[in-house]
Formats: sequence, C-alpha cells, structure tokens
Amino acid sequence: MADLRTVNFDDCWNRIGVRGDSSCERLTEYVRCLNCPVFETAAARLLERPIPLVDLSQHDTRAPLQHPPHDGRTGASESFLVFRIGDEWLALPTPIFKRIVQTRPIHTLPHRQHRAVLGVVNVQGELLVCLSLAHLLGFENHIATRGDYPRHDMPRLLVVSRDDEPAVFPVDQVDGVHRIALSTFSPPPATLSAAAAAHTRAVAPWRDLTVGLLDADALFDTLNRSLG
Repeated sequence: MADLRTVNFDDCWNRIGVRGDSSCERLTEYVRCLNCPVFETAAARLLERPIPLVDLSQHDTRAPLQHPPHDGRTGASESFLVFRIGDEWLALPTPIFKRIVQTRPIHTLPHRQHRAVLGVVNVQGELLVCLSLAHLLGFENHIATRGDYPRHDMPRLLVVSRDDEPAVFPVDQVDGVHRIALSTFSPPPATLSAAAAAHTRAVAPWRDLTVGLLDADALFDTLNRSLG
C-alpha cells in the first residue's frame, strides 16, 4: 500500500467519514466517501505523486535485489530488469539501465529519418533521445490493434546506456529486477518476427508467462543505426 505520508492531504474519511465516526456533513449528500469530491481529489493527488528516480547503475548484479543469493544447487543466473510493452514481457540485463523515471513530455524532432525515433526527453536537465522499442522489435502494429484484454498500464521511461551512449524508451509497466537461471533459457521461437528474433537472445519461463530476454548489444547497434 502506498505510504500516505508521501503526499499532503487530510484523510478525513478515516476520521469523520464512513471509516471514522461518520460525523461528516457531506455524508448526507454523498452517502459514501467514495462518492465525495474530496476523496476523489485526494486519490488523484496520490496517483499523481512524484515517483523517485531509481538509480540502477550502482547495483551489484552478482546478487539479486529481492531474492537470496543463488548457490550451486540452483546454478548460474543473470540479473535482468523485466518490463512490459503492450502484452509482451521483455527483459534486458540490469547493468545497462541507469534510471527508471516517470513519464514526461516527449518533444518531437523535425525531419526525423526513422520511425523508431519518438523525439527527445528531458531527464534531470539532460536531453536524451527517446525511441520506440516496440517499433524496433516489429510488434508496434500488433500492440496498436490489441484491445480485448484488461490493461494494467503503469507507464515509465527506461534510461539505458552503453559506452556513454544514453537512450530512453517508454514501457507500459516495470516489474523489477529478477535473477533468471541460465538453465531455463530456450532459443527464441520460430513464430517471432524477424526484427524481434534478431534482438532476442533467448526466452525463459517467468511466473506463468514467457519473457523475452533481449540482446543488449544487438539492441544498441540498432538504436545507433536508427539515429544515423
């Protein structure tokens, strides 16, 4: 549950509302606190609260962030950041990530030569190129036409870098950093598009799903070509 102390508002529903002593005069009109504009305003402020920057560059990828260290019984594993674009769960090696930031305006670039280039975005005073990973992987059209399943989008911008070449790409959801055992890696399925297959190192079972483990070097090479 979100910490209510991170934003400033009066949680009156806990004092004088239906969860308190029910002495609020607004209850006569709205019956329930959920119907009250005061509650609605507080909820909006909570959802729109600033999200702190997450700096991943200092993490030791030899040990997981949320799980106990692996040992010889579980075998070797690698650290990945798992995220979702559309209905595709993907992962990239943790070391390439520098920050996860809240979404912000993307300023379009005139005369852009590649559709994958969305524009530039300001991250801590630095303008970085923002690219569409969905377009680079070839499932942009598939995502645009899907509308038959519930969405749980929590969009973020992921800041990545290789050899001091930073870039940003938007995602619909970030699950977090996970270690994935190398023994669970499988070759990419033949059903992948050519673009996705060229950038996918392997696939692995993850929870009740399959996550695509992207090849960081291949991805950066394509990102650089798209800027040419």
